[in-house]
Amino acid sequence: MHKVKVYITLKEGVLDPQGKAVQNSLHALEYDNVADVRVGKYMEVLLNDEGNLDAQVDEMCDRLLANPVIEDYSYMIEEVS
Repeated sequence: MHKVKVYITLKEGVLDPQGKAVQNSLHALEYDNVADVRVGKYMEVLLNDEGNLDAQVDEMCDRLLANPVIEDYSYMIEEVS
């Protein structure tokens, strides 16, 4: 069995209103050194040891987990017992 940790972020240049709201809130709390905030998603997926895991995760991300038009993704695969 493998645990896949998937990180999804907006592509560079895509407006991130949620990140801007967090940044403004941090500034209101006097964290003036915060230059930028980008908000993303994190998911964990458990997979059985069947087939090419990299190809499966890429397909999952492209088809459902991420929007390839505006989002980038990366992932790490860990073996679990």
